[in-house]
This record gives sequence, structure tokens and C-alpha cells, in this order.
Amino acid sequence: MTIFMHELRRGRTALLIWAGAISFILGICVLIYPEMSVQMGDVGGMFAEMGGFSEAFGMDRINFGEFIGFFGVECGNVLGLGGAFFAALLGISALAKEEKEHTAEFLLTHPVSRYRIIAGKLCAVIVQIIVLNAVAVCVTALSVLAIGEEAPVKTLALLLLAYFLLQIETAAVTFGISAFLKRGGPGIGIGLAAAFYFMNIIANLVQETKFLKFITPFGYTEGADIITESAIDGRYLAAGMIFAALGIAAAFWRYGGKDIA
Repeated sequence: MTIFMHELRRGRTALLIWAGAISFILGICVLIYPEMSVQMGDVGGMFAEMGGFSEAFGMDRINFGEFIGFFGVECGNVLGLGGAFFAALLGISALAKEEKEHTAEFLLTHPVSRYRIIAGKLCAVIVQIIVLNAVAVCVTALSVLAIGEEAPVKTLALLLLAYFLLQIETAAVTFGISAFLKRGGPGIGIGLAAAFYFMNIIANLVQETKFLKFITPFGYTEGADIITESAIDGRYLAAGMIFAALGIAAAFWRYGGKDIA
């Protein structure tokens, strides 16, 4: 519990900044929808006919002029990509920062097993992601009420749940990688999150690379799929949760027997 609380205190400033920035942009994105919708009559059809660009973002299968379609494309990218970056930075630094900041000796001399250290840090990462998403959900709900828009609650909830699970998977995978690093790696975390994002775009554009959706967590957050099917794709989600479990298992295995510098 001490390690868990210490990690939360250690990361509260970054959490406040990321939660504030993502929620602010998300709120603005929702609030501008009424103004945008006035001009969306012809634009939505134009976006749907832009070939590869439309397919890359799923705009060929949803109505960009409707609120849920607008949210799935525009607002979804804010929480999905921004949240993935935040989760990746949390995970990639969780275990590696002790060696980078030369606090490992102090931490590991306490009568606490390494597995409890890993568990405490992992719980702190998950709680911070929960807080980020709770703030985002509240801001989204208040913004939707402010514009007086009747959004399909189930579909909106599924979209928000998918982005949350994406962040959990990204954090878990980078958490596992963190156990193998000695000096931290924010660039690795950001790069991996960006790679996941572009994998999904490539999978949307090239039929032969559809298998990438089983690798990238953005595969099951595809707004067009969730909106048209009113469900999260179970195949891609199951693959994602397996990768998350492997990342956590790798962290316990590697850090449990690692020689700490």
C-alpha cells in the first residue's frame, strides 16, 4: 500500500496535466459539434467518397454529420490516441525509473518482496488510467448535455469502454517492456503507441494486412465498427487482453529476478 500511494503521489502532476488537456480538448470537440453539424450536410458525403482516406478512418461506413459518427471519428481520436500516449508513458517508466533515478537501492532494501513492488506499481498505473477516463467521461457527459444532443448511450458507452481497454492494454505491454530497461524509455513508449495507431490505419487500407488488427489495440476501438455493429469486436479484444496478460507476466518474470544496477 505504501508503494501504491507513493506512486500515485509521484505521478499526480502528470495525471492532472494529461487529464486536464485531454478532457479540455474532448469537451471543446463535443461543444463545437452543433456549429459543425450545420455545415456537415454535404461534407459528410464528401468525406465518405474520399477513397483511401475515408477507409483509413472508417468514414466510409458512418455518417460524419450525425453526432455519434462525429464523436467516433473526431473526439475518439482525442481520447484514444491521447490516452494511449499517457498509458504508454506510465507503463514504460513504471519499473525502469528506479534505476534511472538511482532510487532502486533505497526501495529494494526495504522488507518488501519484488512481487509486491511490481503489484503496487501496476495498481498505481491502472488507477491513474481509471481517473483519466473518469474525468473524460464526466466532461463528455456534461458537454453532451450542454449542447442538448441526444446521443445513443449504449454506443457512446461502448466507444468510451473501448478507449479505456486500449489504454489498459498499452500500459500493460509497456509495463512489461519497462522491466527489461535500465534507463527508462519515454521514446519507446510513445513510439509503440504511435506504431499501434498506424498499424490500424494500414490494416484499414490494405486487405492483406488485416491481421494487424489482432496486434494493435486500436483494432477493437474502430469507431465505425462499434457504431455499425453496436458492439466491440470480440476477436480483436480477446487478442488484446492476451497481449496485456503477457506484458504483465513478463514484468513479474523479468523484474522478479533482475540484477538491479
